[in-house]
Amino acid sequence: MVQTSVIGCGNMGSALIKGLDRAGTHTVTACDLDPDALESVADYCERTTSDVSEAADADVVVVAVKPDIVGAVLSGLELSPDQTLLSIAAGVSTDYVEARTDANVVRIMPNLAAETGDMAAAVTGDDVPDDVRELLADVGEFAEIDEEQMDIATAVNGSGPAFVFYLIQAMAEAGVEGGLEEADAETLAAQTFKGAAETVLRSEEDLEDLIDAVCSPNGTTIEGMEVLWDSDVQETVAAAVTAAEERSAELAAGLDDE
Repeated sequence: MVQTSVIGCGNMGSALIKGLDRAGTHTVTACDLDPDALESVADYCERTTSDVSEAADADVVVVAVKPDIVGAVLSGLELSPDQTLLSIAAGVSTDYVEARTDANVVRIMPNLAAETGDMAAAVTGDDVPDDVRELLADVGEFAEIDEEQMDIATAVNGSGPAFVFYLIQAMAEAGVEGGLEEADAETLAAQTFKGAAETVLRSEEDLEDLIDAVCSPNGTTIEGMEVLWDSDVQETVAAAVTAAEERSAELAAGLDDE
């Protein structure tokens, strides 16, 4: 069992804790100053603490706090070169973290689907140890990328779930307008996204071919696709991703100025 601690039990930290508990391969210590946050994850970890020094006693130490308090957390966290610090904070560069710890630093951008084992994560670092790869594989899929690509990865898979929730909501609302019960429409829309995503991950065909496979000539799908192809939806989605990417870069620039 890999000794893992998670500092910060907000949405992302708690999702990771619950996902690791689900996998059953890690002994987890949760650390947060908020007693309510600790209570919410108490059933999913070995112990909880408000003392950062207790969280430092782990093979892998995950820092899952807001970007503006990363420096404060690192200043009170004494780690050795034999340990790995896994930073989740958006817009906080690896260089920024490395300057404030002796530990091996790996930066990741995960998402909330870690809780269900369906996370998508981008990973960067000079030395990504097997412990980290195994941790990430236990809660989903990951891609190892260059540090310079983290802002766009933050937008695609970090912010991406909210964009997908929005699209599921739009499809579900269309179903309700057509006469479906709200719960039924949400189930059908959400499961459709889930199934389509699994198909993309498992298939060797590219996305255009997958679209063509659903579009029978003169059928229902091609009629709907014609509407999408004639719209600005692709540009709008791209603009949302770009806005999130630019905000990630702004956060990084703000920290670098400190």
